[in-house]
Amino acid sequence: MLTAISRYGARVLPNTEEIVAGCKARSEFIQGPQIAQFEHAFAERLGGGHAVAASYGRMAFYYVLKALALPPGSEIVLPALTFWVIPELARVAGLKVVFADVDPTTFAMDPPSLERAITTATRAVVPTHLYGLSCDMDAIMAIASRHGLKVIEDCAHSLGAMFDGRQVGTFGDAGFFSFQTLKPLNCYGGGMALIKDAALARGVREMAEREPWPDDKRIDNRLLVGRLQRIFIKPWVFSISAFPILWMSSLIGANPDVYLWEEIRSLDPLPDAYRERFPNVQAAIGLAALDHLDEWTERSRRHARVMDQALGDLPGIIVPHVPPKRTHVYYQYCVYGPQRDELVVRCVRRGIDIETLHVDVCSDLDLFAGTRVEPPDAPGAHRATGAMQVPVYTTLTDDQAARVARVVRGVLARASGPRTKN
Repeated sequence: MLTAISRYGARVLPNTEEIVAGCKARSEFIQGPQIAQFEHAFAERLGGGHAVAASYGRMAFYYVLKALALPPGSEIVLPALTFWVIPELARVAGLKVVFADVDPTTFAMDPPSLERAITTATRAVVPTHLYGLSCDMDAIMAIASRHGLKVIEDCAHSLGAMFDGRQVGTFGDAGFFSFQTLKPLNCYGGGMALIKDAALARGVREMAEREPWPDDKRIDNRLLVGRLQRIFIKPWVFSISAFPILWMSSLIGANPDVYLWEEIRSLDPLPDAYRERFPNVQAAIGLAALDHLDEWTERSRRHARVMDQALGDLPGIIVPHVPPKRTHVYYQYCVYGPQRDELVVRCVRRGIDIETLHVDVCSDLDLFAGTRVEPPDAPGAHRATGAMQVPVYTTLTDDQAARVARVVRGVLARASGPRTKN
């Protein structure tokens, strides 16, 4: 029987259940001291500032926007290639969204496009460190300084990535991070704002702490879903559960991915599920997970190097580029090649689940119809949609990573031309 490898892998503490049981035994499942401890440890790890935990990374972003108290209708520039929820929350916060194009080589906001998108109404910019690689923060911070813009870094994919020796999230006025199950730091949900200015941080904290506490049942269900997710992505379980659906879908040209993601819709009013406080048990998991972050990230980087060596010499294939001054944490490993959709199907039929696109070209969505884009056709973002995302996640064994490399190389080599090495 073919053992399949999922596109996703969650970073999981081996003692997660003990941490959960300990919080319950101390009556600290929802409220408790680990929240403040986690915030302090997170800020210390990134070199200082004020960390405020939230129900989601997206809500940390929303609180920052509201605390900044920008004039209603102010323009905020975001990359055209990003998760749709972020620009939608900027609209809910009363701002006018403008999209700048991305560099298709790095998938990050293109500084010249940002510069052209700025008007006298622009007040803020959101550089998104997409897929685990930093934006060009020298260029973006210089532009922001010239125009007097607030900078809010989207670090949902990129905890641990660096630019010129500094961690992402520490350049702008604030950064926000996600702790959902597949993110670099898995707390089974939640997020964090990291803020330089103490007064701004107080405003963010006041909003976060006005939200109601979740009840035990909601958090128990969240942890149960996380446990089931990590079971179902184990290769032998994935091979007999989700993978047959993907394999059959590849035969008939169906796309089951549409059922994996949150429905694109207006978020005004904010959904009830967004409006809650970050619970102590998830903070306790995050606090322990911080000690493993560097080890986990290095494993992903090691697997990425295996892919580089296997794929980098194939004609017509472009592996991820890491420019000078930047480090990559490989939340996603993105490869360009010819006939992308056909290549994805071929990989799936050989037991390797490959993803085609993890975020949205937001300027194409009906939700943002009429929104200004610079340039209007966003060619970099559309080029970026042609990438394939190859599994390199931490929980792959080295043997599994080598197998992914062999299969993907074989498929890409047949599509791109003669093999150049054995």
